[in-house]
Amino acid sequence: MQLSLMTWQEVEAYLTDRSAIILPIGSQEQHGPMGLIGTDAQTAEAIAHKVGAEREIVVGPTISVGMAQHHLGFTGSMTLRPTTLIALIVDYITSLSRHGFDQFYFVNGHGGNITTVQTAFQEIYAEYSLAGADCPIRCRLANWFAMKDVVNLTQELYGDKEGMHATPSEVALTQYLFPDHIKSMAPSDAAPIKRMFTDASDYRALFPDGRMAAASELANPEDGKRFLEIAAKAINKDLSAFLAGEK
Repeated sequence: MQLSLMTWQEVEAYLTDRSAIILPIGSQEQHGPMGLIGTDAQTAEAIAHKVGAEREIVVGPTISVGMAQHHLGFTGSMTLRPTTLIALIVDYITSLSRHGFDQFYFVNGHGGNITTVQTAFQEIYAEYSLAGADCPIRCRLANWFAMKDVVNLTQELYGDKEGMHATPSEVALTQYLFPDHIKSMAPSDAAPIKRMFTDASDYRALFPDGRMAAASELANPEDGKRFLEIAAKAINKDLSAFLAGEK
């Protein structure tokens, strides 16, 4: 059930007895020699659409560009400033809350978004608190790649070769989703993580091919299917807790 494929009358009917919406969010950034630039948005969107279909919950448009300034040293990467992303999320939520949506569940595919998205939620809550009013809006951010069952599967399949960026798990999921766009590379050692980066130039110097200790070449579409199923199941469980008012 995608918001963009509904009429306004269908949305109005949906809101007569439901008020939740799922919003996928990701990034457009390099993912090493074989990872697609849209990986983080593509994975979050696929998981969100699967969960939305299973639960008959509306899925909003994917926020496909996120906070990724540290990847700008690689051609094709895009970013929003943190302040821009905060404003965008606040406007998304405020627009939809006007119509009656009040439970906003974000499925995230990019680690660099976490702090900024959580800050956007706090901006919304602060507006009500400072006005002396109770906030009718509830928000949650779920990072599919960090769900316990997903992490367990990455360890089972790849161990310490999973790494931190351009990981075989996320590459595998995009391979399953887009089999006509599978890339290959010879096995090679990704740069080890000696310290965290600052700006785009520093990231490029530390991680010359874009990967962070990740053996992307281990990815395959069969693993990707498993990640989609397990991630959707984990997100579904967390969504149920959120809708039930659990923290």
